[in-house]
Amino acid sequence: MRIGHGWDLHRLVEDRPFRLGGLTLPHDRGPAGHSDGDALLHAVADALLGAAALGDIGAHFPDSDPRWKGADSADLLAHVVAKIQGVGLRVGNADVTVIAEAPKIGPYRDALRQRLAQLLEVHPSRVSVKAKTAEGLGDIGRGEAVACHAVVLLDEVRPD
Repeated sequence: MRIGHGWDLHRLVEDRPFRLGGLTLPHDRGPAGHSDGDALLHAVADALLGAAALGDIGAHFPDSDPRWKGADSADLLAHVVAKIQGVGLRVGNADVTVIAEAPKIGPYRDALRQRLAQLLEVHPSRVSVKAKTAEGLGDIGRGEAVACHAVVLLDEVRPD
């Protein structure tokens, strides 16, 4: 088994959709980023890459490469899942914490779990999505940013 941790933070700006976990949630601002700025999927991708010792998301999808401008982070995560499968690993489980003042994550938790499970090719019982606020402190607490932490467990695929 291998454990990986990922973290991502994006500033929130006007005139961008709020992308999180492969979904668009209602909010008046969205994450700035070279891609769609989905902090949850970026944190999960980094956790997967780290657990597999395959570098980080920036090495695979650099913001200097125009191919990734405006990219759907679900597509980026699909590339990462294929890479870890290519080296004989599979997702055991994922635990994600979203840190944001708004929007409230509770009403979307099940949909986020379902979508992330689909992207990771696992049963939803293997995915946890939790939410915290920053209690009004710092950029996140002022509602200016969203951050996510992700921990994943990878298992080696054993030939039958």
